[in-house]
Amino acid sequence: IGPKVWECCISYEQNLSTDAFRAKWMSELQPSSGGKKSVPKAADLKRRQEIAKEEKARELFLKAVEEEQSGAVYEAIKYYKSAMQLVPDIEFKINYSRTPDPDHGGSYLEDNENDRKIDDLLTYFQQQLTLCDGTMKLCEPETDTTQLHISALPFEVLMYIFRWVVSCDLDLRALEQLSLVCRGFYICARDPEIWRSACLRVWGRSCTKMLPFSSWREMFLEKPRVRFDGVYISKTSYIRQGEESLDGFYRAWHQVEYYRYLRFFPDGQVMMLTTPEDPLVTVPRLRSKNSRVDSIMFGHYRLSQDTDNQTKVYVVVSKRKEEKVAEYQRSRFCRRSPAPEAERAFHVGLQLSSGGRQRFNKLVWIHHSCRITYRSTGETVVTAFDVDKMYTPLLFARVKSYTAFSEHPL
Repeated sequence: IGPKVWECCISYEQNLSTDAFRAKWMSELQPSSGGKKSVPKAADLKRRQEIAKEEKARELFLKAVEEEQSGAVYEAIKYYKSAMQLVPDIEFKINYSRTPDPDHGGSYLEDNENDRKIDDLLTYFQQQLTLCDGTMKLCEPETDTTQLHISALPFEVLMYIFRWVVSCDLDLRALEQLSLVCRGFYICARDPEIWRSACLRVWGRSCTKMLPFSSWREMFLEKPRVRFDGVYISKTSYIRQGEESLDGFYRAWHQVEYYRYLRFFPDGQVMMLTTPEDPLVTVPRLRSKNSRVDSIMFGHYRLSQDTDNQTKVYVVVSKRKEEKVAEYQRSRFCRRSPAPEAERAFHVGLQLSSGGRQRFNKLVWIHHSCRITYRSTGETVVTAFDVDKMYTPLLFARVKSYTAFSEHPL
């Protein structure tokens, strides 16, 4: 046997002896540990792998959030997909109570100390603005100025300005935006009297108590009501059969489209309009209750909560009397204006509901009828319409110009 072959045989025997010694040592080690294995269990190893996978998915998801906030949508989608491939329900395992902190790797972990401090934000701001002598100053100028700062105004004057911001149209959205200016404005915007006055304008004297709500503001935000900063719109379209041609081989078909508009006011009045004109043309005409569009009907409404715990809106509208007389005065050849023979009033029943992210933005038809009263005999005839698929729900659309100006304070 050659020397190289002999060395290979010796190394092979040494390897065999080493493997045998290792196997014997492992068998002796197991009983000495009381029958317990010293190597990690498979379950522990799997759990560690799951924790590492979830942590990686968390980092990818938070990275996606940062990219989305910065406007990089495509990069955010890439990180979202990578995170969900690791952990499909990672979105529900992240705490969103805080914004990402770059010093801590963008973590959303809660800071218990800060949570306790701003548990009641209104009380916290009041404490921050209270001076040592017990008086409270709402705001202070950031830089020195020679002009008179708004902080010099008395609290009563500021509250009167805030009531002008809310206005008679109950523009509470503008009040919430005003509260973002500073801590002092936040305190003024949470004044209970403002929200109590708003609730009284909506529900009247029936809401003298704010129970079961904790505040007047919560009542205004949570209790079902119609919205005043826009208009409810529904679009209806159908196919109508036309007249047959002279040769009998052709019959036209027409697609008919029209809109219904409903605008509510805090004082209980309402405007209703049915027209084929586009909302871009019609919505500006509904800005004021003094609109002179011939086909607009005016009336009043009321809210009612029935036994089924559903909020209903009942509307009664008709054409103005002066407009009815004017129709007979248009002809110059008519010597006298005869009184109208009948008065028509339309009764509408709607169910108020919420859809999507917006609240109280949907009105579903439940009743529609026409009441005709003949002046000559005093007889009243009621005609009820079938509420079918032609009565599409009215959806709310906010209109900024409706609350751009204030005519009266709250």
